[in-house]
Amino acid sequence: MTLMNRRDALKSVVLLMGGTVIGSTAILTGCAPDSQLKDLNFSAEDLSFLDEIGETIIPTTDTPGAKATKIGEFIQMMVKECYDADQQTTFITGLNTIRTDFKAEKGVDFMEGTPADRLAFLNAMHQKYVASGEEKQPEIIHMLRDLTVLGYFSSEIGATQALRYQETPGRFDPCVDHKKGDRAWA
Repeated sequence: MTLMNRRDALKSVVLLMGGTVIGSTAILTGCAPDSQLKDLNFSAEDLSFLDEIGETIIPTTDTPGAKATKIGEFIQMMVKECYDADQQTTFITGLNTIRTDFKAEKGVDFMEGTPADRLAFLNAMHQKYVASGEEKQPEIIHMLRDLTVLGYFSSEIGATQALRYQETPGRFDPCVDHKKGDRAWA
């Protein structure tokens, strides 16, 4: 089975999403932003943290979750290669906010929290800003959600196990029955 080049897959997904992913300009043009943070590095601990956030957003059910796709590595690549300096700073600041606020609220590190506590915390963080009526919502929530969804569904696991995958070129069948509960096509 031949798989689509990852960069081409990302471009396709970004175009389908209308270019709404933060950093999409860099993906669509193939060029790195003009200004980026120098020496931006993610530790193994950071990658594990991103894996757990991704697993909170797309948990393992009857299909593998985001952690199985090594979503932390994907997010790291996107932040380092596609985000400009301001977006990178926002991302790092947001991750630190999640770490400190979760520990202050729950009394344990995010990594030690239960999946239910993690999900409730991330949802509450998003809802707090929605309810406040502020125009500027916490970009970190949107960044993490968008990158997790993009990384998961453009991975082999997401495309072949969470979605119904048919290698292209394939047969075109314009009339396909869709029953409630069927997975979408990749």
